[in-house]
Amino acid sequence: MTVRQHGRVDVDDLYGLPLDRFVPERTALSRALRKAGESEQATEVAGLRKPSVAAWAVNQLVRTQRKAIDELLEAGDALRSAQDDVLAGRGDARSLRAAVERERLAVQELTDSARGLLSSEGHELSDTIVERVADTLHAAALDDDARAQVSGGRLERELRHVGLGGLGAFSGEGSPAPRAEKRAEKRAEQERSVREQAKAEEEARRAARATEREARRRVERAARAAKIALERRDNAAEVLRGAEADLEAAEAEVRAAEDAVRDAEAAVRATSR
Repeated sequence: MTVRQHGRVDVDDLYGLPLDRFVPERTALSRALRKAGESEQATEVAGLRKPSVAAWAVNQLVRTQRKAIDELLEAGDALRSAQDDVLAGRGDARSLRAAVERERLAVQELTDSARGLLSSEGHELSDTIVERVADTLHAAALDDDARAQVSGGRLERELRHVGLGGLGAFSGEGSPAPRAEKRAEKRAEQERSVREQAKAEEEARRAARATEREARRRVERAARAAKIALERRDNAAEVLRGAEADLEAAEAEVRAAEDAVRDAEAAVRATSR
């Protein structure tokens, strides 16, 4: 379609508008084209489908998060290259895991941005919609046809990737999925294995961090208990020293009293003679 700048928006602009403005602006653009005598293009514009919420969110990301989108596509290229190397016997599992993680983080950064978008009703996108956004971004990273649809910023329906790399397939309304089933299944199995291993490693790291935190808490509790015990010991030692001083004073007083008694007894005997 070659329609450009009729009325307030052009065709590309339609897909960057708030979702609730798509239909009225599409209608206005179609009317402007028809009024200008461009009936065929007016009909084409009138037939444009309003994007799903997930597709709309992806279109906004393409328009506003260009750097993150570029990283996603580069990460997808790196992942496909790593997969090809492994299948050809040139790569290793560590490189593949690193590529999988890079692509996952690229998708995660963009889905985090998508969570800040608001629906037509002014609500944040639901977890289900965000998951569909993530599926679409994953498809764009790994499939050339999906990438072309997403990069244009005029996506109408979300996509879903099946398998890995250029020989995988993606599904989307009106978008036929290329078939390379055996290779796709092998790649899908490989992806599951890598992701499961990455998940297991992450769970192990979380468990280790939890164990470390609990050990630190035990050390802190023990340190507090030791401090209290030392304070009690010091207090007890101080009390003991005071008691010993009191005892010494009492014993001296007893000795002095005994001496006084003996002196008194001697004086009594002397007066009795």
